[in-house]
Amino acid sequence: LFFVLLFLSEFLAEESQEKFWDFVEANQNTEGEHDDTEQAYYQMILKRAGALLSSVHLNMLKFALSLRAYSATVHSFQQIASNEPPPPGCAAFFSVHGLKACDAQDLEGLLETAPTRPKPFLFKGDHRFPGSNPDAPVVILYAEVGSPAFSSLHRAAQAQAQDGRALYVLRHYLAKPSPNKVFLSGYGVELAIKSQEYKSCSDADTKIKEQLKELRKHLVESTNEMAPLKVWQMQDLSFQTAARILSAPAAEALNVMRDLSQNFPTKGSLGLQPGDSALFINGLHIDLDTQDIFSVFEVLRSETTVMEGLRSLHVDTPHIHDVLKLNVQPSDSDYAVDIRHPAINWINNLETDHRYSSWPYNVQELLRPTFPGVIRQIRKNFHNLVIVLDPTQENAAELLNVAEMFYTNNIPLRYVIGLVFVVSDEDDVDGMEDAGVALVRAYHYMCHEVDSQSAFEAVISMFNQVVPGGRLSVGDVVKVLEKRYPYVEVSSILGADSSYEANRKEGRGYYSQTGLGPLPVVMYNGMPFQREQLDPDELETVTMHKILETTTFFQRAVYLGELATDHDVVDFMMNQPNVVPRINPRVLDTSRTYLDLSDTSEDTHNFFVDDYARFSTLDTKQRSTAVANSMNYMTKKDDGFVRPVTFWVVGDFDQPSGRQLLYDAIKHMKSSNNVRLGMINNPSAAVTPEGSRVARAVWAAMQTQTANNAKNFITKMAKEDTARALEAGADIRSFAVGGMDMDLFQSAYDGPKLDFLLSHSVYCSHALKLRRGQRAVVSNGRVIGPLGEEEVFNQDDFLLLESIILKTSGEPIKTKVLQFGIEEDRAVKIRPREGEVYFDVVAVVDPVTRDAQKVAPLLLVLKQLVNINLRVFMNCQSKLSDLPLKSFYRYVLEPEVGFQADGSVSAGPLARFLDMPQTPLFTLNLNTPESWMVESVGTRYDLDNIYLEEYELEHLLLEGHCFDVSTGQPPRGLQFTLGTASEPVIVDTIVMANLGYFQLKANPGAWTLKLRKGRSDDIYKIYSHDGTDSPADSDDITVVLNNFKTRVIKVKVQKKADKMSEELLSDGTPENDSGFWESGFTGGVKTEEPKQEKDDVINIFSVASGHLYERFLRIMMLSVLKNTQTPVKFWFLKNFLSPAFKESIPHMALEYGFQYELVQYKWPRWLHQQREKQRIIWGYKILFLDVLFPLAVDKFLFVDADQIVRTDLKELRDFDLEGAPYGYTPFCESRREMDGYRFWKSGYWASHLAGRKYHISALYVVDLKKFRKIAAGDRLRGQYQGLSQDPNSLSNLDQDLPNNMIHQVPIKSLPQEWLWCETWCDDSSKKKAKTIDLCNNPRTKEPKLHAAVRIVPEWADYDQEVKRLLSRVQERQHTDPQTPTGTQPSASTRST
Repeated sequence: LFFVLLFLSEFLAEESQEKFWDFVEANQNTEGEHDDTEQAYYQMILKRAGALLSSVHLNMLKFALSLRAYSATVHSFQQIASNEPPPPGCAAFFSVHGLKACDAQDLEGLLETAPTRPKPFLFKGDHRFPGSNPDAPVVILYAEVGSPAFSSLHRAAQAQAQDGRALYVLRHYLAKPSPNKVFLSGYGVELAIKSQEYKSCSDADTKIKEQLKELRKHLVESTNEMAPLKVWQMQDLSFQTAARILSAPAAEALNVMRDLSQNFPTKGSLGLQPGDSALFINGLHIDLDTQDIFSVFEVLRSETTVMEGLRSLHVDTPHIHDVLKLNVQPSDSDYAVDIRHPAINWINNLETDHRYSSWPYNVQELLRPTFPGVIRQIRKNFHNLVIVLDPTQENAAELLNVAEMFYTNNIPLRYVIGLVFVVSDEDDVDGMEDAGVALVRAYHYMCHEVDSQSAFEAVISMFNQVVPGGRLSVGDVVKVLEKRYPYVEVSSILGADSSYEANRKEGRGYYSQTGLGPLPVVMYNGMPFQREQLDPDELETVTMHKILETTTFFQRAVYLGELATDHDVVDFMMNQPNVVPRINPRVLDTSRTYLDLSDTSEDTHNFFVDDYARFSTLDTKQRSTAVANSMNYMTKKDDGFVRPVTFWVVGDFDQPSGRQLLYDAIKHMKSSNNVRLGMINNPSAAVTPEGSRVARAVWAAMQTQTANNAKNFITKMAKEDTARALEAGADIRSFAVGGMDMDLFQSAYDGPKLDFLLSHSVYCSHALKLRRGQRAVVSNGRVIGPLGEEEVFNQDDFLLLESIILKTSGEPIKTKVLQFGIEEDRAVKIRPREGEVYFDVVAVVDPVTRDAQKVAPLLLVLKQLVNINLRVFMNCQSKLSDLPLKSFYRYVLEPEVGFQADGSVSAGPLARFLDMPQTPLFTLNLNTPESWMVESVGTRYDLDNIYLEEYELEHLLLEGHCFDVSTGQPPRGLQFTLGTASEPVIVDTIVMANLGYFQLKANPGAWTLKLRKGRSDDIYKIYSHDGTDSPADSDDITVVLNNFKTRVIKVKVQKKADKMSEELLSDGTPENDSGFWESGFTGGVKTEEPKQEKDDVINIFSVASGHLYERFLRIMMLSVLKNTQTPVKFWFLKNFLSPAFKESIPHMALEYGFQYELVQYKWPRWLHQQREKQRIIWGYKILFLDVLFPLAVDKFLFVDADQIVRTDLKELRDFDLEGAPYGYTPFCESRREMDGYRFWKSGYWASHLAGRKYHISALYVVDLKKFRKIAAGDRLRGQYQGLSQDPNSLSNLDQDLPNNMIHQVPIKSLPQEWLWCETWCDDSSKKKAKTIDLCNNPRTKEPKLHAAVRIVPEWADYDQEVKRLLSRVQERQHTDPQTPTGTQPSASTRST
């Protein structure tokens, strides 16, 4: 718990660095400030935090402490400190550019010499002292805030920083970290009911019977034993469950829902096929499959900040939610202009041209699964490329050649191409003198005579006449025309009186109206590319990326029913919010500055601008409030209409530029009833009555006249004639408009007070950061400016600004304001406490699904944590034929840290399963956040057949996607390493072709990612990276893992110039050498180098879970070792092994002289997840073979745990696979009485295999070089992804998948004697058997242990031998508990 201070400081740092340093200042030394219990210390710390946080934020803090959410942050600083490394014997120390000291006196000396040493790398999460000089030497203090050693060092560093002599950075460091582990929460634990069809409990475990204490009943009603249900009893289970929940009192309903769903199998006198579930917090969708509790916490926290801001704006609590639910994000999407314009000459049309007629037309084709990166051929204009160019510019030819390549190359690119020619728009132009006009007229003539495609080809021919670097001439146009149309008078087509004028003038009009910037411009679906992307090589890559991006957008639209086959795709795109009338980069910029108008002080309604003396004492927030309070607005009509767009026009209205901006704003306002317009004057010079005639007239009219009269009068004031006349001494009254009250106006105009001008002037310089006289526009609080002196901001730009506001925020907010206060329907409802800010939570759930098991406990914690308005809607499904939930589930989560009666911290969050039914067996699964890799560390019982266990968070995953910039494809076989400065390679990994995915196992701290030395590093270099912690252009990639949330980075690589033709996975052998590789692994040709000893190792891979299978596994290993002369290395999948097995392996390795490695890989989030443990294990047997092993492993054998080997496996390793990536044994067919059970003989399998054999997955050999080279792993995963969505396919995943893929990834059939199993093979073939497998027998259902003893005579001897070894080990450990385990030189625990 003593970390609590550090966790709290990190929580505050996320609020603001100011709060962090205020807290550090107040808690320099906390020793002796509380009585001794941990609870008292905790309460004291919370009390201090309360001074800096609101009550809702304080609850968030308690939740964060209960989650131990910042333990990863503190740990990451600890890892960074250990790399320094810390000087011995210091509780805290400075590091100044690499030199270290523990004494405050030494700081001066270190700083003096610092400039001669390189500056250290600073991380994004570092705490920099506010006001430090960023150019000064860096002082890093490693210390524990609140400890005695901290205070003096902190003060020394602080003094240096305040004098500008140092940049002071504080990092947490514990000199003596506690050996106790931190208990984490935020994960689910599932006890799934195990199928007992084949008895798979180890006989050793049946002796363990422990009576669980009778603790309080956790269930609302108790039915502890599980009776099988009849089908008719199941049908309406979900409705019955829902009715039970809805009829409970509201306060109890959540408990009822949690207990019914989490203990569903015994509550099964209710039930159903799962309906959909969803959870919304303040209208934000929380996807429980992908979002872990840490991201939910982030959501809660950011929402708290926003809600408190809205509350300060006097928005009533119930209405806060109506506003919050709106999606008002400025869309970062690239803005586009409308491409439905007559200026565009379309060359082709996928929907109507004959050449595309064989393509499918239905938009549903988009949803059909394909390989990542494949572009679908659909007869719809999804991808439109428009090129806007001036034909007489130098680079026009190059660009059109790219367009021609896109057009003719219709295999990979499915484009509609349009051209806009920007040429002279004069009335009488002679095309015989102007090459641009000549080209346009010739193009239209050819379209008219033939069609647009041949016209386009002719235009390309014209440009082909131009010498490189030259420009198009009239001669080039004439030459091609005369060649194609020899009998036509060219001048009649190109001359001044040509009739082929179709849209010559529109081109220039379209170009200037859309504001596209310098020519040429290339647009994809109306979105302009950047200048640097127009390089022909780059253009292709960028366009491919755009296609893949928009395909996802279209898929979503089709899936949601927004886009159907009979819709016009281009119309659909052009109605998207990102399509605007004109592109003004200043308006569209997504990095935006906003004024904060949410002032929380008491008397905000008393602030105005007409008392300058008071105004000048206010802070920036209060000044904004005063300006807003004093603002009067002009609108199109006088009415009480709610207008969602507010413009403040800022400028000097006594200068022409300010008046022009005002005039354009008024013109726009008169055309739109969505806008109200206010004015802020920013005088160019000191404020005088003479220099502010127009400004005073505008102000006086707004203060004294009706809105309509003021509008007409101010419109006059904004005209130049008026300003000139006023300067010349004209009377202001002569400009009066009908209906004005001139006496009232005159008194305000002539009044002596200029306070409003002084206030506005100060406001412009302080809050809007404008110089005197500069112009700006403030739209709904967003500041656009300062505008340059010559910068045009016209009526179109106001329109663009309005349309963006309306589409992102204005319209939805307006609709909500009008609807405030409408109520709804029937659900479990828990109402919030009155008068406080509350969260609005809606859950839609089928009470008998996995989602309900997760949602209920989360809602219960939320209810204790914050004030919530909760509605839970039941979404049931009917006609169930199977029990919908076959697992008990607990979600480990607590709203705050718990304490025991004596004031010490309670043991920590854990999952308790009480009153469980006695009869079934369970298997345990953990449901952790995506980036966690956990391992079982202490269990007294068998995990598959459960009683009690502990897990440890072993690694946090760093995931990423990698692409080659030149091809846009993932570089298959590329390897990355992750390490630190002192240990550069700690883990390594291989990039998959599926999505370029890779994963690396790390822990909190700072890590360096590099290409692995060797082929990866020789052929490739890192081109760019995204989502990392180092600058985008640095070669070394630094990644800091400092929280429990998922971390995904993107890396782009590029081949080195001299390695363009080299491939990573080439093996230096000709393709036709029948699959033999020239390495020491096979009997291939000997190379010059003598074969190294280490090469002659047989690699054997196996998986097991549960004590019974681990017992089989040890016996399988023994049978291999007894029969094989060559050295053996075993590879085990670490994910599912019990701690007992992991402890016993080093002893076996020592006894029998073999090597072993434990490998593990986290199932990637994008690959369809399996729920059952057995199916997950099957998945690991086949889906990740290319990434599970290091590249150095060329070949391995998979041997099932329940197999007995009777021969030397070297023979199988050296077996000729004849070019296939793997070899399997076919199923035996000699035992005739089993014919009825041979499912591959009929139906789907018979037709799919077409005479080929169906193979068994208990034993196989894989040639990894070939496997990787033909991308077998990626193909298998692709096929799995497509098939696994259907729960009825791939019933034996590890076996069905390779057999299903036999046509794409060939299997070499091994001779039958390699695998004998009694179920399928007759007794006479047993004597030839090289391995015996204990297959399940579907006819007799004989338990495995009985079968083993009966079928394999040597099995019992092996079993006794292993038992004797294990008991010797146990005795040794009792007599000498110091005996290390796992330290033998032959053993290593590997991470891939």
